[in-house]
Amino acid sequence: MPDADRKDMEEKHLLNHTADKEKQPLSEGSNHAGNVSQPQKKLQEAICVLLVELCERFTFFGIVCNMILFCTVKLGYRNYQAAIVNMCFVGTSMLTPVLVGWLAECLVGRIKLVCICMFLHFLGTALLPVVAFPFEDIYIDRRHILHTLTKREQKIVFYFALLTASLGIGGIRAIVCPLSAYSLEDCGPKELLSFFNWFYWLVNLNSAVVFVSISYIQQSVARNLGFLIPFVSMLMAIITIHMVRGEMIYKPKTGKRHSLLTTFGVILSALKMCCVRYRYFGGGLTNWLDHAKENYGGQYSETQVESTKSLTRLFPLFTFQILYRMCIMQIPSGYYLQTMNSNLHFSGFVLPVAAMNVISIVPLLVLVPLLECINSNLFSSKDTGYSPKIYIGQFSAALSVMVAGFSEIHRKHFPQVEQTLSEEVLLVSSMPCFHLTPQYILLGVAEALVTPSCSLLSFWLVPERMRGISMHFLTLFNGAGCFMGAFFVQTAHSGSQGSWFPHLLHQGKLERFFFFLASLMMVNTLGFWTIAHRYKMSGREKSALFFREGSKYVGMQFS
Repeated sequence: MPDADRKDMEEKHLLNHTADKEKQPLSEGSNHAGNVSQPQKKLQEAICVLLVELCERFTFFGIVCNMILFCTVKLGYRNYQAAIVNMCFVGTSMLTPVLVGWLAECLVGRIKLVCICMFLHFLGTALLPVVAFPFEDIYIDRRHILHTLTKREQKIVFYFALLTASLGIGGIRAIVCPLSAYSLEDCGPKELLSFFNWFYWLVNLNSAVVFVSISYIQQSVARNLGFLIPFVSMLMAIITIHMVRGEMIYKPKTGKRHSLLTTFGVILSALKMCCVRYRYFGGGLTNWLDHAKENYGGQYSETQVESTKSLTRLFPLFTFQILYRMCIMQIPSGYYLQTMNSNLHFSGFVLPVAAMNVISIVPLLVLVPLLECINSNLFSSKDTGYSPKIYIGQFSAALSVMVAGFSEIHRKHFPQVEQTLSEEVLLVSSMPCFHLTPQYILLGVAEALVTPSCSLLSFWLVPERMRGISMHFLTLFNGAGCFMGAFFVQTAHSGSQGSWFPHLLHQGKLERFFFFLASLMMVNTLGFWTIAHRYKMSGREKSALFFREGSKYVGMQFS
C-alpha cells in the first residue's frame, strides 16, 4: 500500500508539473494578446465617439435644415419670426454643452447625466412629428389621420421639443464627445490644426448629406415624415452609446483642474477688489486680475490667477467672433429666405431649399485637403508663424453678405412666378437660385479659414489645465453671436417697420439689412486685424509663461 500511495503521489506531481508548464506560455500569450488589443480598444473607442458625434450632428442639421419653411408654412410665422426661432435654437444648442459640462463636474454624476440628456434628446426628437400631424402622407380608409392639434398647441409642443432636444445635444457634446476624449494633450500646433481641419471636414460632410437627403424628403416626398429621420438617427446614437458605454463616457483626469466656476470666481473677485480698494491703488499692480491673488487680499492662488490671465488675453479674439457668427447665421436665415423666394426648378426637378447650403460646404471640403498640404510642406512643427487666415476669412464673410445685398437687388428685377413648396403655392422671383451661388461660396471659404484657426488658438494659447475652459468660452461667444443675430433681425424689422426683413421679399428692402451687416462686419475685420499680432505662435521667442502641470511645464505665449 505505501508503494502504491507513493506511486500515485509521483504521478500527481508529474501531472501538476506538466500542467504548470502548459499554463505558463498560455498566460504569457494572453498577456501579449491583451497588450496588442489595447490600441485596438482605443481605436474602437475613438471610432464610437466619432460615430456618436456624427449621429448627433446628423440629428441637429436634420432639425435645422428646413425649420424656416416649416415655421412659415405649417405654423404661419412671419419670415423674421422663423429666422429668430432658428437662430435661437442654434444658439441654445451651442450654450447647453457649457451648462451640462458644469453640471457634470459639480452636481450630477456623468453617467447619470448623460442618461438624462439622452432621454431629453429622445423626447425632443419624438415630439417633433407630433407637431407635424396630421400626416398627409398616411391614409386610413382613404382618409387622413384624424388626430390634429390647434395652432397654439402645436407651438407649445414645438418649443418644448426644441428645448429638450437642445438640452440633449448639450449632454452629448459635453460628456460623450468633448475634445478631451480625442487625447489632444500631447499634440503640437501642427497636429492640432490638422485635427481641427479634418474634424470640421467630417462634420460638414455629414451636414452636406443631411441638407441634400433630409431636406428633399421633408420638402418633396413626405414633408412631415421627414421629422422622423432625426428620431431614427438619435436611436442610432443611443444604441452606440449603450454598446460601449463603459469605454465611451469620457472621464477627466483626476487632480487639479481649473473649473469654469474658478475662472468666474477669479474675475469677480478681482473686480470686487478693484471697486473696494480703487482709491488705494496708484498703478502698483501690473494687471487688474492680480487683485484676486492671496498676496493682495484676494482668495485665489497664484496659479489660478495666472491661468485666468492667459484666458482673458483671448477675450478680444472671442469678442470679434460674435459679429462673424451673425454673418454665418445668415445661411439658415437670410440666405435661406432668398433661396426660398427664387426659382428652384432645375431641368424639371424642384431643388430642396436647404440643398443650396451644400454650396457653402463645398469650399470647406475642397480647401481643407489643400490647406493640409500647405501646412505639412511649408510650415515647420516648431514655428507656425503668423497666420492671417482669421481676418481673411472674416473679410470673405463681409464680402459674402455684401454680395447677398446685390443679389437681392438683382433678384427683384425678374418677374414673379408661382412655385409650390410643401403643397403651398408661393409667389417667387423667376431668377434661378444658382445666381446666389457666389455668396454661399464666399461664406464657405470664410468657415474653412476661420473656425479651425480659432479653435486652434483657443486650445493652444492657454495652459493645459485651461484648454477645456477656453473652448467653453469660445462656444459661449459663438452662442452669443447666434442670439445677437436674432436680436439684430428683431431690431431691424421693428426699426424699419418690417421693411428691412420683410415677409414678402419683393415688397421690402432686405438688401439694406445685408449692406448694413456687411459694413459692420468690415469694421469688425479691421478691428481684429489691429490686434491679430497678439496671437502669433512661435517656438523661438523667449517670452513664454510657464505653468506647472504636475511634473511638467506647459508653455503659453503671446507676442
